[in-house]
Amino acid sequence: MHDNFVEFEVYGDYGLFSEPLTRVGGEKFTYQVPTYEAMKGVMQSVYWKPTIIWIIDKIRVLNPIQTETKGIRPIKYNSNKNDLSYYTYLKDCRYQVKAHFIWNENRPELEADRNENKHHNIAKRMIIKGGRRDIFLGCRECQAYVEPCNFGEGEGFYDNIDELSFGLMYHGITYPDEAYSEETKGKMTVNFWNPIMKKGIIDYCLPSECIHKTVRNMEMKKF
Repeated sequence: MHDNFVEFEVYGDYGLFSEPLTRVGGEKFTYQVPTYEAMKGVMQSVYWKPTIIWIIDKIRVLNPIQTETKGIRPIKYNSNKNDLSYYTYLKDCRYQVKAHFIWNENRPELEADRNENKHHNIAKRMIIKGGRRDIFLGCRECQAYVEPCNFGEGEGFYDNIDELSFGLMYHGITYPDEAYSEETKGKMTVNFWNPIMKKGIIDYCLPSECIHKTVRNMEMKKF
């Protein structure tokens, strides 16, 4: 338990959580549950500063996992003409999320901004307000909404199911701004893991505990 934790519910008609490689073009197919990176993106849309790094602790799946396939006409990459693709979305998504933040040690120039009470209180107010930026579930077309909640309250569809495993899944990307070791400094690193849902709850592992793959060299963002 962390003193600066926040709890919120995020919901939307559709969600699409997939590997970045499948976003380049063609067919898109969603994972059954949200990725760590997607929920971190939701939290950053609610409130973010380069001073802090959001850590997603756990997620609770409230609604049954359902998918819906739609015919989409995206623009082709090599011309202005339309293409035809099938995107498979999660339908009627609703999740409870618990998260906390840590200081970004890669930004020593922002040390004067490390006021825990300030950032914690702003984050809680922004959850009540519905976030500072637009919220979406995985893809921009999957509009979503956030509101405060008490994690674990209410009934969930999977509350009585002991365990569900989802196999190897994309976890997220570690950018050099949030490097946690010498290996990840100056690099873009992709992370994978094996999520297991117990009683409707998935405990996310930390990026440092995942299976790693270095993608390329990358410099930190300058503000």
